[in-house]
Amino acid sequence: MKTVILGLLFVLISFAQKIEIESDAGVDFSRFHTFAIRDARLNSKNPSLNNDIIRHRLEADIRRGLEAKGLTYVEAGKSDLNVRFTLGAARKVENEAYPAGWRGYGTRIVRVPYTEGTLVIDLRDPGTRMLVWRGIAREDKPDVAKVEGKLDDMVRKSLDKYPALLKDR
Repeated sequence: MKTVILGLLFVLISFAQKIEIESDAGVDFSRFHTFAIRDARLNSKNPSLNNDIIRHRLEADIRRGLEAKGLTYVEAGKSDLNVRFTLGAARKVENEAYPAGWRGYGTRIVRVPYTEGTLVIDLRDPGTRMLVWRGIAREDKPDVAKVEGKLDDMVRKSLDKYPALLKDR
């Protein structure tokens, strides 16, 4: 029994944030100076992740992150980058096997449910209409409320990987 409990704790602790970055190697990021947030999609069946409060919170976090990188936010009009983001969450189950039985010769299978939250931030060049940078953040937590608590961290860690611009332009 002790082994099962320790195993469950290890599985829950092992759920960590995963950040993936994709970018076009042929793009000169120093030519981007302004950005606008053009589109936001919230694709979660859970109402705690699918509402205007979450949308505005993510927009503010993205704005703060890109401004820290030297870009200027423009509300309307022409921008050098268009930002689009998508947030989704899905319930998943992982099976874990643990030794059980007499002297550990058996195996016990335990189903561990969790929520995977995924935030995708796309930066597009409006001139070419091409995707130039994408950040994908995944957070695995036991429930949706804990994913919601990590949204600002997901944005920050993704945008930390965006190329910094020189501040003295």
